[in-house]
Amino acid sequence: MSGTEYLGVKMTVNRRPVAVDVTGDERLLDTLRTRLRLTGAKEGCGVGECGACTVILNGRAVNSCLVLTAQCDGAEIETVEGLANGDALHPLQDAFIQHGAVQCGFCTPGMLMTAKALLDRKPDPSRDEIREAIAGNLCRCTGYEQIIRAIESVAKGGGRQ
Repeated sequence: MSGTEYLGVKMTVNRRPVAVDVTGDERLLDTLRTRLRLTGAKEGCGVGECGACTVILNGRAVNSCLVLTAQCDGAEIETVEGLANGDALHPLQDAFIQHGAVQCGFCTPGMLMTAKALLDRKPDPSRDEIREAIAGNLCRCTGYEQIIRAIESVAKGGGRQ
């Protein structure tokens, strides 16, 4: 008798139905990376301060290190792996490349998902709104100017889907 209880969780991840049995304390980040092999979201600080683990949960950017998978029953989750459409990159991915907004790449998945959630909610954000949206995502390589320019270019019609 192990005493460990598992909860059945059904959710949609990148437009595909997923069912997993998890313990009550399993984080969404761990479920995505370990069980579903979606390793785009990164474990950075583990306390919700760096944004490397950002995914979109029911339309909102969240730190997946702070969300329990058990809370996601019935949820729709988007990860960076779901952005591209086959071989075609998402316009944000293209813009990040074109504007040099990617260097080491550790923060990039979280930045992309935060930017997507912003543009889905507000298609034409101001520069200040972009800054505010990505304030929870830390980048130690490129600085933020290239990232802001990339998001602005998509908002201004640079190929947004």
